[in-house]
Amino acid sequence: MIGKKIVMAVTGVVLIGFVIAHMLGNLKIFSGPDEINTYSRFLREIGTPELAYGELLWVVRIVLLICVALHITAAAQLTRMSQAARPVGYSVKREVETTFAARMMRWGGVLLVVFIIFHLLHLTAGVVGFQPGQFKHLAAYQNVVAAFTLWPVALFYVVAMGALCLHLYHGIWSMLQTLGWSTARNQRQLKIVARVIAIVVFVGFSSVPVSVWAGWFR
Repeated sequence: MIGKKIVMAVTGVVLIGFVIAHMLGNLKIFSGPDEINTYSRFLREIGTPELAYGELLWVVRIVLLICVALHITAAAQLTRMSQAARPVGYSVKREVETTFAARMMRWGGVLLVVFIIFHLLHLTAGVVGFQPGQFKHLAAYQNVVAAFTLWPVALFYVVAMGALCLHLYHGIWSMLQTLGWSTARNQRQLKIVARVIAIVVFVGFSSVPVSVWAGWFR
């Protein structure tokens, strides 16, 4: 069980780092089309000429997918072990906020897996959610505007980011405990850190589809 928790913690660190970096990259859209389109091109050209075009980006994607797979596998195994160890629920009521975040981990995780698949097919590959010929390679600004002009798509992204927010809050707190960074003296501060990171990520990611749908980007 300890080993599985460590796997979840280590892969969680990698995934949290990616989520924050990805959010910061997305926010470049507020600097205009040239800024974010240049950033999109940079991600694919980094490592050249030693590496082929887009090769390093695919290496990063593969590492992230492996981390996601390990994270999900360890989570499922820990859930089964916990249920087998205590089939009857606790009678003591825990903190409502923590209990809600913990209970949402399973279903929120399922929603996030669905979202990741949709996101890769949507804004990465452009094979769903676009009219024929509408998706343009490296035209990140134009693709985002076209995608989130449809309110159901924008709403789905915001709901998924809500699930990510709860997942991050409970996940970061659990990760800090697993890595031994939580003590009786700093427990409250670490919970605040986890909450702040989760909220910042939610606001950062959600600001893009909301702004597009509201007509602030053309």
